[in-house]
Amino acid sequence: MNDAYTSNAPSRADVDALPGATLLEFGSPWCGHCQRAAPLIATALAERPGLRHLKVEDGPGRPLGRSFRVKLWPTLIVLRDGAELARVVRPQDASELAGALGALGADER
Repeated sequence: MNDAYTSNAPSRADVDALPGATLLEFGSPWCGHCQRAAPLIATALAERPGLRHLKVEDGPGRPLGRSFRVKLWPTLIVLRDGAELARVVRPQDASELAGALGALGADER
């Protein structure tokens, strides 16, 4: 699991071209909802240590978040080969995210 949000977001084309499974997380380091969700996300990701996890700092004028229509933080998007499979917004427990990650199937752990 990545600990810090990157302000150098990849382009949408780069994300769309990512091979395999990815968890794309949008948020901000000062966001209370993001801070509260961090341990839940860590718990869910502990079951999938090989999963690519990109934490992207989002905000006004940030094109990657806008291209995914992110409105609230944290927004977590499960991707396979750049295609969205599932989305969780402001998870309240680890099972919400685990359910979304289940869209990847058991082979992508």
